[in-house]
Amino acid sequence: MVIAVPKEILPGENRVACVPDVASKLIKSGFQVQVEKDAGLNAGFTNDMYEKAGAKVVSLNDLYSTAHIVIKVQRPLDHPEAGKNEIELLKEGTLLITFLYPLNYPELATKCAGKKINVISMDMIPRTTLAQKMDALSSQANIAGYKSVVICADTLGKIFPLMMTAAGTISPAKVVIMGAGVAGLQALGTAKRLGAVVEVSDIRAAVKEEVLSLGGKFIEVEGAEDMQDAGGYAKEASEEFIKKQKELLFKHITEADIVITTALVPGRKAPVLVTEEMVKNMRPGSVVLDMAVEFGGNCEASEKGKNVKKHGVTIIGEPNLPSLVPTHSSEMYSKNILSLIQHIGKEGNVELNLEDEIVQGSLITHNGEVFNQRIKDLLK
Repeated sequence: MVIAVPKEILPGENRVACVPDVASKLIKSGFQVQVEKDAGLNAGFTNDMYEKAGAKVVSLNDLYSTAHIVIKVQRPLDHPEAGKNEIELLKEGTLLITFLYPLNYPELATKCAGKKINVISMDMIPRTTLAQKMDALSSQANIAGYKSVVICADTLGKIFPLMMTAAGTISPAKVVIMGAGVAGLQALGTAKRLGAVVEVSDIRAAVKEEVLSLGGKFIEVEGAEDMQDAGGYAKEASEEFIKKQKELLFKHITEADIVITTALVPGRKAPVLVTEEMVKNMRPGSVVLDMAVEFGGNCEASEKGKNVKKHGVTIIGEPNLPSLVPTHSSEMYSKNILSLIQHIGKEGNVELNLEDEIVQGSLITHNGEVFNQRIKDLLK
């Protein structure tokens, strides 16, 4: 079977779905790998590197016409060169593996089913022990958590650590992180290594221990123990709970030098945690980075794709943090894809076992039908 790796077309997307090292491993497993010309260039992987790994570098037209499996980072979009949506470029029966985000874009599932494209969505991989190596959401969130702190440190007009000098003592920066998922915990660890005092808020009381183990202080909201679902994700909070949380957070946020928000609920608009009123009361020169800006934003004042200054506070609305560290984020994502293909494939062929729990959780469309039950219910 031929695995095709197209160049990402979303503006600002620098990642590639398969790096040369992973291409080599796929070829040794019996697959053929074709890579669109310059697909890996923005991530630091040249055409020559792919060819040395055994992959074939081809044009856009040749790429899709021969592919049995297409692996991507971003969901299908309108292609500027081809003049049509990427779904239209795929042959019937092709397996597309990508971040489809079907809970947020269910219409894409309908379009793929209509074209008889089978889709595995990397954001729907179950968070189980068996699927851990395929968990691309976590691998990319790790990168995003790290990069968020580096950007904030660069933007803030202060240094992070406590410093005693002949000229006097510099107090450590205070960082508040909203959400103790993978991104939040990585942001906590990075900020602590830089010397900041870090406080973390999460609606799931179960994460308190992890926060404390990394040296953070946990901001506890009454009633938080009920806010976690069976999969370990945060549930959508009630208006009463969010009100209680905002009242508690007001003091912590307005005293912070940096606020990093990471709160997402799958398939829902991101909850607003940092209000305009909070931003107004923050110290001039403070920084807010809204990691949830792609899905509506946790900060009322953030703007997707823009860094804005409001009430003397810089608000960073970067929607694609992993793309700012494209080499390592591509390597990690590629390994997630490799683990998935090794799980569902054998000797250069992929056969989808519809009884397999990983396939059941992540397969969105199959043989012209929407297969995933959550997406079926959403479309109803």
